[in-house]
Amino acid sequence: MSEKKPPLWTCPECGHQFVTRNMSHSCSNYPLDYHFAGKDPALRKLFDKYVKFVERCGPVTVYAQKSRITFQTRGRFTNVVARKRWLECSLWLKRRVESPLFHRIESFGPRDRVHYFRLSDESQLDDELAAFVRESYAVGCQEDFDRTRRNK
Repeated sequence: MSEKKPPLWTCPECGHQFVTRNMSHSCSNYPLDYHFAGKDPALRKLFDKYVKFVERCGPVTVYAQKSRITFQTRGRFTNVVARKRWLECSLWLKRRVESPLFHRIESFGPRDRVHYFRLSDESQLDDELAAFVRESYAVGCQEDFDRTRRNK
């Protein structure tokens, strides 16, 4: 039996939606092209492929903010920062994953981890990354991913 989740709160200023009312945020709207100005057009194409890669999990909302591009279901679960030659990406997971894919892991809270990876080529959009993106997507949906993994 699935539990009914409360509706998202919408900021009256910027229109972004959040799990909790008055959640701290930059309260701004930027065009996606803002993040790719002065960068190789191939980087924007790679970003568009990443969007489609993430959307294989289900519907997402993409918000371009001043310092990052964030992907959200209920919660924000993956972010992208366009660098000169790569996309600096992060995934929110409920566990620590040791993988050569990740170059940095930050902990916040007892079970929450943000895993950072650099996306520089579409060949990296592989099965390993797809599994981590699905897991992160479930976190963003506020699913009990540990339970769903045990049932497969």
